[in-house]
Amino acid sequence: MSVSEETPTAQVNARIEDGRLVLELAGVWQITAPRPSWKRLLGTQRPTRVQLAMGGVSRWDSSLVLFVHDVRRWCTEAGAHLELDALLPEVRRLADQLAGAYLTRPPFHRSINFLADVGAATEEVVGKTRGFARFIGECTLAAVRLVKQPQKFRWRDCFIEMQECGAMALPIVGLNSFLVGLTLAYTGAIILRQFGADIWVADLVGLSSVREMGAIMTAVVLAGRTGAAFAAELGNMKTGEEIDALETLGIRPVDFLVIPRMIALAVMMPLLALYANCLGILGGMAVAAGLLSIPPSAYWVETVASIGLTDINAGLIKACVFGLIVGMTGCLRGLQAERSAAGVGRAATSAVVTAILLIIIADAVFAVVFNILHI
Repeated sequence: MSVSEETPTAQVNARIEDGRLVLELAGVWQITAPRPSWKRLLGTQRPTRVQLAMGGVSRWDSSLVLFVHDVRRWCTEAGAHLELDALLPEVRRLADQLAGAYLTRPPFHRSINFLADVGAATEEVVGKTRGFARFIGECTLAAVRLVKQPQKFRWRDCFIEMQECGAMALPIVGLNSFLVGLTLAYTGAIILRQFGADIWVADLVGLSSVREMGAIMTAVVLAGRTGAAFAAELGNMKTGEEIDALETLGIRPVDFLVIPRMIALAVMMPLLALYANCLGILGGMAVAAGLLSIPPSAYWVETVASIGLTDINAGLIKACVFGLIVGMTGCLRGLQAERSAAGVGRAATSAVVTAILLIIIADAVFAVVFNILHI
């Protein structure tokens, strides 16, 4: 039996051989021209095996891939076996990619296979951990190349990023730090006033701001402001195939896009932390003067006496590491973003969540290390 459907540019010849429906594709397949309809070609037939061949195709584009996809979807739904060995490797590869784009993950259901779901989730976590470790290695190698060949580094881009994540972030960092210092002073005053130790509010606010809150709150603000911006920017570049263009030109995206941003954050974070420390102390001073009737001069003298250079250095070390974490997570999520608007949004959200989580973990590690070193 032979069934034929022709169009001005493409045609499909169908015949039955040994209980198998053989489809011979021929002609010129163009997306701008009509293509044969698989449903019309199939009619009332319900074959159990379908084979595609394209020996007579002179020129093709995505129109042929869409036809193959229609046949594959029908075979999947009908439970028929599809043979694509006679197609060109390029057509098979594009058809596989198109089929993968239509796959949807089944909903989680305990009664199906709980252990399989746990194993799949574990495998996903391990894969993400490996990707994160690989990215850290690439950044380390890029830093080594920067030290060896500093003349190839784009300092202008780094200075622009310093302005964006440094000077442009001063208002929000200052307001946030002032309010945090004010809150710490209020909280401390409630307890210390019961023991007549009002002046120790200066010690509480000063040490808390210098060692912990200044660096942490600045890092959290920059994670939501700068880290998300990095992820969205690189995600849009990936969607627009700009990163692919860099790789085609032989330019490493990590060297060109990631390292300038990480260096900018690593340099500006300690400066922003110092700025946050000053505003936090001023917030505590305002509460001490208004609520506890402590003169600003006495508050300042007590603050200077309670804070040492070791405390300031500990906060600056934390701030530098937190800046690297924010820059690294933002760039990593941006490079991993899907090529869609929704993918860019998810990358920005993931960058903020990941950065805050790593900042808390790093701060806990610093607390243990500093306690061991008696810092």
